[in-house]
Amino acid sequence: MIKFRLKTAKKMILSSVILYFFVIFSNAQSISNDDGFWQNVQFGGGVGLNFGDGFFSAAIAPNALYNFNPYVATGVGLNFQYSSQRDVFKSTVVGGSVIGLFNPYRELQLSTEFEQLYVNRDFDEQSLSNVDDNYWYPALFLGIGYRNGNITFGIRYDVLYDEDKSIQNQAWMPFVRFWF
Repeated sequence: MIKFRLKTAKKMILSSVILYFFVIFSNAQSISNDDGFWQNVQFGGGVGLNFGDGFFSAAIAPNALYNFNPYVATGVGLNFQYSSQRDVFKSTVVGGSVIGLFNPYRELQLSTEFEQLYVNRDFDEQSLSNVDDNYWYPALFLGIGYRNGNITFGIRYDVLYDEDKSIQNQAWMPFVRFWF
């Protein structure tokens, strides 16, 4: 019964996010080229590198963002991550995301980000788990951050977190966003 309620809650949250982005994008259609569309577009994203004792991980996540006004912005992003542990596994993750940002004050940023990721995990023959995994994984992050210019530092929480399928080891995750 609890799993049924959790799945229902996840579907309701996902529906709310989709409705939110539908409203944002429908408002974007009313913007004309005379308003300087490209003046309101920012590009950014993140890169990551982690290695040590037979482990290697690299990630790149470019994003594009449209600022409707100083308080509301939305955008899209791509995600690519490769990880490997010597004699254990290799993992490739690719996907996309839709992000919504709200800045009630200049320094405070609230965010929602929906990611849909394709996970491909190949385990080596010697590892304890020799079952390869290929699956799609959704993540819905709600975040809060401190903004200083084009940089935001913060923390986000994956409300759809599944301990068995997530590529992260916990639902809470710090972040740094850069925009140009």
